Amino acid sequence: MILISIAEQRLRLLQGESVRMDTVVSTARKGVGEQRGSGQTPRGWHQIRARIGGECPLNTVFVGRRPTGEIYSPELRDRFPERDWILTRILWLSGLEVGHNRLGAVDTMARYIYIHGCPDESPMGVPESHGCIRMRNEHLVALFDRVTVGMRVQIV
Repeated sequence: MILISIAEQRLRLLQGESVRMDTVVSTARKGVGEQRGSGQTPRGWHQIRARIGGECPLNTVFVGRRPTGEIYSPELRDRFPERDWILTRILWLSGLEVGHNRLGAVDTMARYIYIHGCPDESPMGVPESHGCIRMRNEHLVALFDRVTVGMRVQIV
């Protein structure tokens, strides 16, 4: 199971009572909330719906969950300053609580909420994302290799 703490800005991979991974993350700048279009990180129980990018190199750029063929660099950032950089891997989340984070205007999956990589210069430990959970690329690869589709994720 993955536990994400908004208050601590941390992600923990748990196996039973053991913490297998503990790393800093960045959640939404606009706080927590489940509404479509809110730019907030949804709370509650989720599961990993899809694992995307397993064979891609570090800093692969994704748009619409597809690799663009680009590798992130400061030069690319300067050419496209408006992009919300989704890098390296994507763990796409799906809510499990009907009416709270599943279906209708609160559907986490339809909101395209991911755990994903971001540029190395992006701050961690502070809420800065557009709703997703951002991680350092190296930490994301380590997590990605340890999780499966269907694994539970709790965001508190």
